Amino acid sequence: MSFFSRWRSRAWHEESVPVPPAPPCEDLSSERQRFLKQRFLRQITRESVSAPSPVRPVRPGRRRLTALVAAPTLLVAAVAAVTGLTGVFRGSAADHHEAVRLLDRIALVAAERPARTVRDEQYVYTKIKGSWPVSDEGTDVFVREEWTAVDGARNGLARQVFEPGSPSLDSRRPDGKTVLDKDSTMTTYRELEALPTDPGALLEKIEKDTEGQGPAHGQAVFEAIAEMLPQSTLRPELNAALYRATARIPGVVVRQGAIDAAGRYGIGLAFHTDGDDVVWVFDKDRLTYLGTNKVALLDVGIADATDQRPLSR
Repeated sequence: MSFFSRWRSRAWHEESVPVPPAPPCEDLSSERQRFLKQRFLRQITRESVSAPSPVRPVRPGRRRLTALVAAPTLLVAAVAAVTGLTGVFRGSAADHHEAVRLLDRIALVAAERPARTVRDEQYVYTKIKGSWPVSDEGTDVFVREEWTAVDGARNGLARQVFEPGSPSLDSRRPDGKTVLDKDSTMTTYRELEALPTDPGALLEKIEKDTEGQGPAHGQAVFEAIAEMLPQSTLRPELNAALYRATARIPGVVVRQGAIDAAGRYGIGLAFHTDGDDVVWVFDKDRLTYLGTNKVALLDVGIADATDQRPLSR
């Protein structure tokens, strides 16, 4: 996930270190601020208590999705395939139709990528760049690498490096490493692999899993899908199905001139509300997923061991 709400609510494992309060924002309602704070807390990993690092790295959450047998359905025009999702949508039907056309192009590109054979003893490797405000001290800007077991049966590893000027720079471990405990509440690569690849069945599963979440259900579904995009790039059929499922969410619109958290320009997609939008960013020419305006995806692949980068893509 996220790189992508699901994967269940979780608290910091180090109770002695308080959660940094979100900075005030005049443009967001109190309801929206509470929702964003809760999402951030849900996206924090349960890291090894034995690790001496006082710094809590940010980890993109992954929502546990119960296996669902895909029912054969026809992929109809997304504008007509209106689900029960609701939200505050200020765009027009033409705005959404533009997003549907873009998502169709992105799905076609995603489906053409070669599939990989992945072994249980291997690790999913992700590298992200993001930032997080630290009270009134400023903002931490970091690059984070993670290795998580394909089958979820072993501990993983994270390495987080802060950029100069980050308030947490001097409090980190010298090597930036933290053990990631295996966690039954986290969706594994194998569980992601078992999800239906029919867009209708996939969307139905995600809708059910996110029921009651967020100020708008459509927004919760959109953000839950975002959490799955990094790892799903390794599964072309699922990756394409996620984009086609997104096309069925009323309120998804195109954002021109989008910029990811690493400063890369591209074309964006967002669930349009009156609040702070999470924008998916894609390379404008190749239509590859770059991450979001909150967290940039720098790399993803399969490694044979922790602390080892993928040898091939």
